[in-house]
Amino acid sequence: MRLRRTAWAAAGLLLTVAIGCTGGGDEGAPKAAPTSAPATSERPRGTPSPADPVSLPALMRSEHTGSGLRLGAVLDRNSAYTRYAVTYEANGLTISGIMNIPEGEGPFPALVLAHGYIDPDAYFSGQGMPREQDRLARDGYVVLHTDYRNHARSDKDPANDVNLRLGYTEDVIGAALALRDSGRPEIDGDRLGLFGRSMGGGVVYNTLVVAPGLFDAAVAYAPVSARPQENIDRFQRPDGDPLVAEIEEKHGTPEEDPDFWRGVSPLTYADRVSEPLLIQHGTADDTCPLAWSREVSATFEEAGKDVELRTVAGEGHTFGPRWASEMDVTEAFFARHLR
Repeated sequence: MRLRRTAWAAAGLLLTVAIGCTGGGDEGAPKAAPTSAPATSERPRGTPSPADPVSLPALMRSEHTGSGLRLGAVLDRNSAYTRYAVTYEANGLTISGIMNIPEGEGPFPALVLAHGYIDPDAYFSGQGMPREQDRLARDGYVVLHTDYRNHARSDKDPANDVNLRLGYTEDVIGAALALRDSGRPEIDGDRLGLFGRSMGGGVVYNTLVVAPGLFDAAVAYAPVSARPQENIDRFQRPDGDPLVAEIEEKHGTPEEDPDFWRGVSPLTYADRVSEPLLIQHGTADDTCPLAWSREVSATFEEAGKDVELRTVAGEGHTFGPRWASEMDVTEAFFARHLR
């Protein structure tokens, strides 16, 4: 695995050089993106466009940093794991979160958890995926649940919402790099997985195309659309969110600037994905339509990627009766790729 990590770092450096010479109930949607060059003919999928500063190609050519993982107060201790308040540095920001470290002899494989939408004004550290945090730690994984910027004790990024919350992708990449380079004996930084739900599923998609090879496997369940404009139309526009007008004033509408909106969709760059991906989506999800996951699965399959879509009969957005059995599937998936 260490060779793979080195390859990811080298590939990121080469990409930077190349482009420089030539870019439950608590879930919601990402917000808009940047201005783009005048519309031209459709680019081949997987080809970074000239990078608008707010775009996935801009993140692709960035030199991402993650370091300084610090364990703070012990929040809980039981026979299976100890839960800590943590912080780490991601691209110059301090990001807070929680970490569960299993009891026993490590090093343990590690998982980064990316939670769904929760109003940052109401959010508390570690909120969003408590069942998953507990179960995965009991199964022998170090679990780092990132709070994201603008949440809990994390640093502020005032432009993040109008820029489609792409900063959350940077926070997840930073979490992986901080785990990998922590030097802590409990953490095996060469075995890393990513697990996101709802809005966090969208963060998973972005991360896979921005930093292929950084993780070894990824899971998204009940994910939002991979097209940010669909999330805006479903979650923000019907509520009269004033941010929609700011987004469209800054970045234009999909009709006015289609290149920009292609540049913030991970579907455009499906060819870059290298990790196996498991998507789990309930057939009765009335928050995030199942059709969204079907489109991602079909697009990734067309690009020749290792993707599996599990449709879960009768389950809604937060998963209820079949949550435990689907976690069995999730754990088996991570075990195949991380153990």
